[in-house]
Amino acid sequence: MRDFSEWFRKFRPSIANYSYYTDFKKVYSNVDSVKIELNILNSLIGSPNIKSDFESLVKKYPETLKCIPILLAVRSTEILISDIDGLFVYNFSNLLYDSSVYSRFLEKSGLFDLMQNHIVNNLVDYVTGVETGLDSNGRKNRGGHLMEDLVELYIQKAGFIKDKNYFKEMYISDISKKWNINLSAISNQGKMEKRFDYVVKTDKTIYAIETNFYGSGGSKLNETARSYKTIANEAKTISNFEFVWFTDGLGWGSARNNLEETFDVLEHLYCIWDMENGIMKEIFR
Repeated sequence: MRDFSEWFRKFRPSIANYSYYTDFKKVYSNVDSVKIELNILNSLIGSPNIKSDFESLVKKYPETLKCIPILLAVRSTEILISDIDGLFVYNFSNLLYDSSVYSRFLEKSGLFDLMQNHIVNNLVDYVTGVETGLDSNGRKNRGGHLMEDLVELYIQKAGFIKDKNYFKEMYISDISKKWNINLSAISNQGKMEKRFDYVVKTDKTIYAIETNFYGSGGSKLNETARSYKTIANEAKTISNFEFVWFTDGLGWGSARNNLEETFDVLEHLYCIWDMENGIMKEIFR
């Protein structure tokens, strides 16, 4: 019988690797997609007549408008503005309004001041910085993928081969069809279509696997623990089927009680320490 407190003490604050903090490949790709247009807009930097120069420029090169939102760290081609005149949607996908409408936006938003007064010297460099900042929002997703990759590494280390005896991202319906197994107990009689991160198939058993890592807390952790507790109880009613959950991260501190409740009913709940100490070969038989 495992002790939850002892097990929980092995949780880690981070699994970040060197590429976790910023995906520079993605940053450079995003910048390259508007690099030509940004260089055209560079002609406005330091202009004493920036408003009229901008209006002339967008008439000649309307494609430069698509760069405007990213200068404000906005990915959408539409920006909604509320002012004394009411609501107005600025669309930057093309020159849809008179150029003066767009120059008003740049003036009011501070972008003319940014370029005219040499606060920036090169818009390509500036947008590279903006994209780097926006990319930090993707760290949570990258953290989840890091845990998936780590679990897959240990599955492979245990001797399993992808698409032969272990499979990535399988839906309940796919599992049911492939091995002719009734999983209605965990699919609400076929009404719910859940996808598992991995499925390991041995001679006797199908193992459906979920993975995640939480470096910080939040309401989602309580929801995840409760959801997996339900799956754990439902899975017990299915022959030759096991539910396995690999999780870790000090973010669980805010949802410790819910995690412990799941720990009490789910036999196969493990952390990174367990994987490092050979749990894969003990589980999958």
